Amino acid sequence: MSAHSSDLFGTLHDGTPVHRWVLERDGVVVRVLTYGGIVQSVETPDRDGRVGGVGVGFGSLAGYLDCPGPYFGALVGRYANRIAGGAFELDGRGYAPTRNGGPHSLHGGERGFDKRVWDAEAVAQGVRLSRVSPDGEEGFPGRVEVSATYTLEEGGALRIAYRAVTDAPTVVNLTNHTYWSLGGGGPYELRLAAGAVTPVDGTGIPTGEIRPVDGSRFDFREARVLGGGYDHNFVLDKGVTGGPEAVGELYDPGSGRVVTLATTEPGVQLYTPDGFDGVALETQHFPDTPNRPEFPPVVLRPGEVFESATVYGFGVRGV
Repeated sequence: MSAHSSDLFGTLHDGTPVHRWVLERDGVVVRVLTYGGIVQSVETPDRDGRVGGVGVGFGSLAGYLDCPGPYFGALVGRYANRIAGGAFELDGRGYAPTRNGGPHSLHGGERGFDKRVWDAEAVAQGVRLSRVSPDGEEGFPGRVEVSATYTLEEGGALRIAYRAVTDAPTVVNLTNHTYWSLGGGGPYELRLAAGAVTPVDGTGIPTGEIRPVDGSRFDFREARVLGGGYDHNFVLDKGVTGGPEAVGELYDPGSGRVVTLATTEPGVQLYTPDGFDGVALETQHFPDTPNRPEFPPVVLRPGEVFESATVYGFGVRGV
């Protein structure tokens, strides 16, 4: 059984309507907003069959407008994560994306993809959001046509597939910023097939080193309890792949819920925020790659197609 529908979720201050799409399949319910491509909620059963939310979000549009900083559930771009100093060079020309994260550009700038209203159309098992990011938006070059397609696969897994094309050389790095809160109070256990991390300076910018996780608090190759204090990019063993490959899972012993993660991307930003219960697993290319030619490339040129996909699966353990 699968279904999808939409309703009016609210309006922006300028009167622009925001719609909410509801996807249902195999006991999983996902709600997606046209504002920011936000995954407003994900509902799944726990080990006792009780259905509850596993993503952090708000019940009204006002919540997102009044609290934009944490990127709750948002579609992040044009460049997810940080670009050092709000500056990079491409083909010998300098660009200055908006500095909105201290001295750096963060998650696409002051009004990135997370704060735009997207067009929506129904597709099989889900909804496709699309928009045109004009040349110069937030300081990024090129007119980019971008889409994000949210579908529920068999078993209720949420697949987010991204696609972008450009009319001029640019950089693209897209992700989803859902915070997973699995309802059992934690502590969570994390497994991540990542043998290295990219260490950062005091402002969250990679030093350029690819550091093995052996013997460190970053070693989640075997499942173990996840503490706080993480805002780091993990280098996935598999690298960039043509289709989503399994890379890890988050488990809550209290509720029995498990979120599995598969992606085409080479990295995952693990973020454990202070102040609320939630874990972000942002599949991505690496932070500051426009200034780090040794990292997997993020340049998109005319005639090329950017494509990536991430699948979040939902299950229970200990039944």
